[in-house]
Amino acid sequence: MSLICSISNEVPEHPCVSPVSNHVYERRLIEKYIAENGTDPVNNQPLSEEQLIDIKVAHPIRPKPPSATSIPAILKALQDEWDAVMLHSFTLRQQLQTTRQELSHALYQHDAACRVIARLTKEVTAAREALATLKPQAGLIVPQAVPSSQPNITGAGEPMDLGELAGMTPEIVQKLQDKATVLTTERKKRGKTVPEELVKPEELSKYRQVASHVGLHSASIPGILALDLCPSDTNKILTGGADKNVIVFDKSSEQILATLKGHAKKVTSVVFHPSQELVFSASPDATIRIWSVPSATCVQVVRAHESAVTGLSLHATGDYLLSSSDDQYWAFSDIQTGRVLTKVTDETSGCALTCAQFHPDGLIFGTGTMDSQIKIWDLKERTNVANFPGHSGPITSIAFSENGYYLATAADDSSVKLWDLRKLKNFKTLQLDNNFEVHAILLLCQALSLLPQSLPDMSQLRGVTWWLFLHVLVHPSLTGLLPASGSQCLVWGVLGVLPLPRVGIWGEVPLWEPAVW
Repeated sequence: MSLICSISNEVPEHPCVSPVSNHVYERRLIEKYIAENGTDPVNNQPLSEEQLIDIKVAHPIRPKPPSATSIPAILKALQDEWDAVMLHSFTLRQQLQTTRQELSHALYQHDAACRVIARLTKEVTAAREALATLKPQAGLIVPQAVPSSQPNITGAGEPMDLGELAGMTPEIVQKLQDKATVLTTERKKRGKTVPEELVKPEELSKYRQVASHVGLHSASIPGILALDLCPSDTNKILTGGADKNVIVFDKSSEQILATLKGHAKKVTSVVFHPSQELVFSASPDATIRIWSVPSATCVQVVRAHESAVTGLSLHATGDYLLSSSDDQYWAFSDIQTGRVLTKVTDETSGCALTCAQFHPDGLIFGTGTMDSQIKIWDLKERTNVANFPGHSGPITSIAFSENGYYLATAADDSSVKLWDLRKLKNFKTLQLDNNFEVHAILLLCQALSLLPQSLPDMSQLRGVTWWLFLHVLVHPSLTGLLPASGSQCLVWGVLGVLPLPRVGIWGEVPLWEPAVW
């Protein structure tokens, strides 16, 4: 039996009984009626809310409304319910799509944040490395005025017409001849005696690394690609790097004297002037730059080539510069005016030049080619006077002995060949393992005629003063080797295989810790 509200005639949710009329009401409805009328709805007797008595019953089951008692009404109710479910499902799908878009956007933001954090971490690491090597840069010299003895800076940095050749005048030819005569006379006076200051063969095996300087070039673009020493002050080291900069460094004070910027590509050749505060640099950007060290500025840009400059050599007079290039030409330029005096190619070979080096007398010079040829040229006549075939790879370096009788060459075939310029023939070939790359050659001995006829193996050093050039240069990352202070010390440059590009000093001083290769 179910209770029925006397007001709504429906099953009440919260039934209560009136003691005045003994009728059952829905509490919500009767309270509203009492608030408005103050009487019982049935007999109109006074009635208050406090008089109502609650009836405790089980949860009532509402009877179906009259609209759901027929089949059409039931179908309509089901259709309305289905529509409501579909609308709710559509709303949920919209919310899911929005959530997916927000999640995707959040993931993209997270990925971008991770990239920024990685880049900042890399920059912080590079900054810390630069800070750790800040000592050499603490004494950077403030640029000063250019001395009057240096080249005229009028038109400094101006592009030069490749077709504008000044030509070699009789005065220039006579100047070259006079210098060659003086040098030849001085060399003959020295004779064939071994200089007393030359390092003894047994001392070379004791050479160890005594200093290492890092932080000269950029840590983000590591690599020292060229190296030279100042002839008048061997404490000054000149380096060219993959970071497009040229650095002048004083190893005694461990300070950078000048940072020379201007090349558009890496610097592959550098040369110190023997008597003036000038340095020269060459780059694959097809330019040769002449720099003033005191002012740290470029005073001349020599545009002698149309392609990468691969070799650079200063004439013994100190007034002229020899350069070679991938454009198959060698050029002879005046450093005072920055003008190209002559430019020559071997039309029969049609091959790029890889390196160039003046003979000590300055009247002849050698060039290396991509097709494994070593060519000897007469500077005055501008003609090819001798060829040395024999290598099987591009020539990487050539070097003349100080007495002018011998030539050493290296190539990508992992070999070093020694040539007698008087007999025009190869008298010794040093074959290395295939994984060795010889980047530079240095002949330390002043009298190669004193060499024994039979050279030792690479592991031996007996009686061969100049053998160190091979002993050291077999390291695959070494890019340059130069003697300092009368051959008592060696300077070498390392490419970017180490965490930072570095310059190392080798000498007789014992190491305080083992050398690291």
